[in-house]
Amino acid sequence: FSICGSQVSYCRELHDSNNNNIEEDGIKALSKRHEEWMVRHGKVYKSAQEKEIRFNIFKENVKFIESFNKHEKKYSFKISMNKFGDMANHEFRALRNGYKSTAASSSCWVFSAVAATEGITKIKKGKLISLSEQQILDCDTNPDDQGCRGGLMENAFNFIAKNGGITSEYAYPYKAEQSTCATTKRLYNVAKIKGYQAVPQNSEAELLKAVAHQPVSVAIEGGGQYFQFYSSGVFTGDCGTTLDHGVTVVGYGTDEEEGTKYWLVKNSWGTNWGEEGYVRIQRDVGQKQGLCGIAMDASYPVV
Repeated sequence: FSICGSQVSYCRELHDSNNNNIEEDGIKALSKRHEEWMVRHGKVYKSAQEKEIRFNIFKENVKFIESFNKHEKKYSFKISMNKFGDMANHEFRALRNGYKSTAASSSCWVFSAVAATEGITKIKKGKLISLSEQQILDCDTNPDDQGCRGGLMENAFNFIAKNGGITSEYAYPYKAEQSTCATTKRLYNVAKIKGYQAVPQNSEAELLKAVAHQPVSVAIEGGGQYFQFYSSGVFTGDCGTTLDHGVTVVGYGTDEEEGTKYWLVKNSWGTNWGEEGYVRIQRDVGQKQGLCGIAMDASYPVV
């Protein structure tokens, strides 16, 4: 198995408006929306043909979002246009996810493990230190891990432990691609762990016990179209248990309006996705795997 995903820089962007009905927009107005979306997200196409293809996908995604939002009273979450707007869902699955895949730029397994390590370091030291994902991508030699093409959170924890710790993001910044390990560079490890502990599988109760003490790395099925365009609320959408994405559970709670229990999950797609980069996934759903398989493969660093 391998977990993958893609980190997006943590910059704040506004959610795209999708309040207008596509039938009222017409093709010209929708084309203008696409142009504005391109500017907002810095999209440049290589040819007019590619632009036409991407516009047609954008159009279908607008239809999907608006159709969903017409019936949003059936759900406790909302979806909206975002930076994935010109991607067909199968492309999104391949690029952004990939537990057990070799998709390009698939480093969510590293971001999940590093976020959990940052969390326990904050608990123990009292301050939040941004740690280096790039160091693991470049220097982890485990054959089961493939850098930006996928890997396992547990192996990332093992690397940190065997390496004697992990350096800071400032000292070894993220480059969104795998490079040669900077062995000649003097790096100071700012966080250390002894290893990791696996959470008993298929038990949200056991996951709750772990999360009550510290952030926990988990695998979920995060490639669905609802998840692709998730924007707010407690996610109760359709998803299976084909694990394809690594994230970090950082807390839990109950939605005040809906009364729905949820897991608070940190993603790695930037703050313009979801609730400032987070998603609330329904908790205690009555199936042992949890919604989207959240209780199937969980682990946390031990200090």
